[in-house]
Amino acid sequence: MGRGLLERGSAEAGPTGARPTRALPRWARALLRLAALLVATSVVTFALVGASPVDPVRANVGQASYAHMSVGQREELEQYWGSSTPIWQRYAHWAAGALRGDLGESLRFARPVTQVVGERFASSAALMLAAWLLAGAGGLALGIAMGIREGGALDRVALGACYLLSSTPAFWLGLLALMVFCVWLGWFPLGFSVPVGVAASQVSWADRLHHLVLPALVLAVSNMPGIALHTREKTIDVMASDYVRFARSRGESGLALLARHGLRNLVVPALTIELSSVSEVFGGSVLVEQVFSYPGLGQAAVTAGLGGDAPLLVAIALVSALVVFAGNALADVLYGVIDPRVRGREARSRG
Repeated sequence: MGRGLLERGSAEAGPTGARPTRALPRWARALLRLAALLVATSVVTFALVGASPVDPVRANVGQASYAHMSVGQREELEQYWGSSTPIWQRYAHWAAGALRGDLGESLRFARPVTQVVGERFASSAALMLAAWLLAGAGGLALGIAMGIREGGALDRVALGACYLLSSTPAFWLGLLALMVFCVWLGWFPLGFSVPVGVAASQVSWADRLHHLVLPALVLAVSNMPGIALHTREKTIDVMASDYVRFARSRGESGLALLARHGLRNLVVPALTIELSSVSEVFGGSVLVEQVFSYPGLGQAAVTAGLGGDAPLLVAIALVSALVVFAGNALADVLYGVIDPRVRGREARSRG
């Protein structure tokens, strides 16, 4: 009996005689990855600001004003902007404050970074969410229509349009939309997120929506081709599969056949592309907001970069990293909701 207990204890301890350690929970591993991502993002952003040739004092004061300043005034401004302080000391000071929840003060806007980011994120979130949903739904529908009618007139025209849009910069598409829909047709306002000269208390949701529609459409159209082309290839594969052929032999056809037997196999890959495109939507919003003078995070990032405003630029980079990380985490959750087989594999791997 003692020998049996000894053998069982040795088997439980493993070949090295040590008790096996329990792996960290999935949420703990995700938090560790998020913390590493945020630290790396802040370090890289500060390093890029330090390597930038932009002189914050000259960029914000102006070349003419800087030339007429005394040496003492220049030194005072350099100390205020931190351009004379080594970048590693600036990062250490910022990191100490960030651990206490203080992300510093925006040198360009002369306000706390959290306030600037909070106000600008509200505008950018509406723009990016609308563009992201439109790009996903439109890309999925267009890709399915192209795949079902492979080689047809719709497929050829849409395929050419997708290739053309994929090679078109977002800012050029925005300028073209401004000329056509704002200047020539007059359907939409010429930039900004609210009417010019109107008090904030008098701006209605209809006014905000009217200013949001065109930038959101431009951003969605610029990100739609990737999802459409990927969905088209997957649709062609699904339509050529054995189970679809069997369904056709039973008399099923058209969209009903695809909805019953192939839609789930199309949604999961499209969802992967859609959620991974969060970073592309965020990056595209920088250009679109500049073209439409839309006061969001993208425009604030350009202002901070051109002015050497490191605290604000780092905060915007951290927000973008959080948004991308949240998109990937949401993808993991939705995979299990859409396809129960994913939940089964995860349960077996944990077991």
